Amino acid sequence: MTTISELTMQAEPCTYIIFGATGNLSRIKLMPALYHLDVENRLPEGTRIVALGRRDWDQAQWLSEVRDMIKTKIGQDFDEKVFQRFSAKLTYHRGDILKAECYSELNATISQDHYPKNMAFYLSISPAEFGEVIGYLSAEGLFKQDQGWRRIIIEKPFGYDLESANALQKRISRYVSEEQIYRIDHYLGKDTVQNVLVFRFANLMMEPLWNRNYIDHIQITHSEELGISTRGGYYDTAGALRDMVQSHLLQLLTLVAMEPPVSMEAESLRDEKVKVLKSIRSIPKEAVHAHAFRAQYAAGQIHGKSVNGYLQEDGIPANSVTETYAAIKLYIDNWRWRGIPFYLRTGKRMTKSQSIISICFRHPPQHLFHDTQIQTLNPNWVLLGIQPDECIRIEMTAKEPGLEMRTRTSSLDANYRQGNEKSTDAYENLLLDVLKGDRSLFLRFDEVEYAWRIVDPILQTWAVERDHISTYPAGSWGPAESSRLFDKESQYWRSSLTPECK
Repeated sequence: MTTISELTMQAEPCTYIIFGATGNLSRIKLMPALYHLDVENRLPEGTRIVALGRRDWDQAQWLSEVRDMIKTKIGQDFDEKVFQRFSAKLTYHRGDILKAECYSELNATISQDHYPKNMAFYLSISPAEFGEVIGYLSAEGLFKQDQGWRRIIIEKPFGYDLESANALQKRISRYVSEEQIYRIDHYLGKDTVQNVLVFRFANLMMEPLWNRNYIDHIQITHSEELGISTRGGYYDTAGALRDMVQSHLLQLLTLVAMEPPVSMEAESLRDEKVKVLKSIRSIPKEAVHAHAFRAQYAAGQIHGKSVNGYLQEDGIPANSVTETYAAIKLYIDNWRWRGIPFYLRTGKRMTKSQSIISICFRHPPQHLFHDTQIQTLNPNWVLLGIQPDECIRIEMTAKEPGLEMRTRTSSLDANYRQGNEKSTDAYENLLLDVLKGDRSLFLRFDEVEYAWRIVDPILQTWAVERDHISTYPAGSWGPAESSRLFDKESQYWRSSLTPECK
């Protein structure tokens, strides 16, 4: 999707400084994304990439590691000639980011003439280190914009709850302005997520139906086959609600529910998203159990192979009640959506890895067919496949061929990507937007703040309820008890892009 702001923005050469460059995110996402941008000639001439890490590597070792990162990611598409061009942009800087001398040495390096004075600092580090690192950078004068722009990219999570998010914002705002901060949610960089906006606002036929008069409810589901892998230490302090719902799923909700922005410029777009978050009805603590459900995966089978339950994973305490499944029900109290439930759910070790937005329309009037053999009319659905199936699907009822009045569900499909079109990684879009200064797909602090306000009562209630947590077998679609969130008996979790009859 090309935004209006992109039409007037050009990527400028800059010095990209990546903190935590030897870590997992850099290995599987950042370095391959930067390489792909260079393959497509999207990195401006003169751009330099400085990798900052603690490991005792020299430049040759770093280039060897980056080659392995990219080869592992893209396989046979690796081009040695392109890599040689790309590697000329790379510099390894060894240092301990919690020591002041690291920053004076870094400043001496990037002050050399062949490093562009536009600078982007990517903090691929622990959230607990954000404030300290930003303070050190400021002490070296590296946020001054007298010779070029300075931008800082912060990975989620931004805070642990509402209080810590506000404290972090207060701390870093002493050193940088809001315009310099790029809070990254990689979900917003996905082409299919951006396509939600195009589907809504570039197709006039849907707009008259996109409201409480025609829509029964909306579901947003993100499921994963994987467990927590080696992330036990992080995950047990976070849980599914913080890890996915507060960030990714609430962002998808804003795109589905927002009003048309005045333009596609960054601030207009983000203003409308914030309006949605501010309109979400708060959940009193005494009503948490009517609006939220949590569970934890137990032992089960994935693709016929036995897998451990959450409590058997490495680094997980035997008495942990951290949720690996979270489902919540929200209402948006505005003219368009008042009274319509939005159901959000996410879980690990589920049947299939996928992300789907499912819009269920109201039931048609059954009495029109009371003299026919039609027993039940299924509602119409609009299904937006985010991953791995990238599509838009509209389910409609049609008559079966034959002499009798029988119906079946047919679907109108619009595949997002044609056979010869390659996918673009979300980080490619976002890293390039930083160079352009396009903040459309990055989070403003008020977005972060109001998202925390929504989930905070749930987190506080769950934090003190430590005696019991429901379970679901690995390889299932989650706990059946979560269906108690539904407003009507006719509502059910939509788990497939293929027609379902209930």
